[in-house]
Amino acid sequence: MSDQDSFQYSKEFEVGSFQVHPDGKLRLNSLADFFQEVAWRHADSADFGRNLLVENLSWVLSRFDIKATYLPTWGESIRVFTAGRGVDKLFAFREFLVTDLQGNVLAEAMSSWVLLNTETKKLHRPESVLPEALFDPKLKPEWQPERIRLNGYLRFEDRIKVRYSDLDLNNHVNNTSYIRWVEDMMRSFDIVTNNLTINYQAECFLGDEIQIELWRKENQVFVLGKVVEKTVFLAQSVV
Repeated sequence: MSDQDSFQYSKEFEVGSFQVHPDGKLRLNSLADFFQEVAWRHADSADFGRNLLVENLSWVLSRFDIKATYLPTWGESIRVFTAGRGVDKLFAFREFLVTDLQGNVLAEAMSSWVLLNTETKKLHRPESVLPEALFDPKLKPEWQPERIRLNGYLRFEDRIKVRYSDLDLNNHVNNTSYIRWVEDMMRSFDIVTNNLTINYQAECFLGDEIQIELWRKENQVFVLGKVVEKTVFLAQSVV
């Protein structure tokens, strides 16, 4: 975990009633919403956010690793920190830290992103557009979200349809929507977790039918999402 002083931007949030489970604890997808919001605000603070859209460039989340020691409850105030953590080949890294207002660490996360031309679908090297003030290309984080390998036995499967409320500003399925699907699947089997790693592997679109599968091996839980035979995402949690 990085020291708080090494982060470049932070913002205070209050946990809303609409962001918690029935037990009052913050949902993982709501925590990811906070991460997404603070990342956008950080990028815009350096004039490096929405201006990419003019150039038909978009950041696509590739992997996300979230670890929480305590999930806050409705009405609690938290501070979310973020910083760019360098570049490794085609991946740019962004780290997050969550504390209470007394500075106690509640959660941490590391994300890896690729830069995609939305028209040509070609990947661009991040350092071609990244300002070093946000992402020094000479830095490479020691903590990188891992590639998940499916293991264990299939326990359950379900189907859902991508709906309009799942989409983001780019008309893509929001990365937090995938986390919501994963958490809903796990909670339906009374699986409660404070950690989640997710690999985003392919696009899905409005109207697509997603087959979601729950796999388990001992204390490892996997949630696989696919459209026909195309894997869209794969998530893993240790419970």
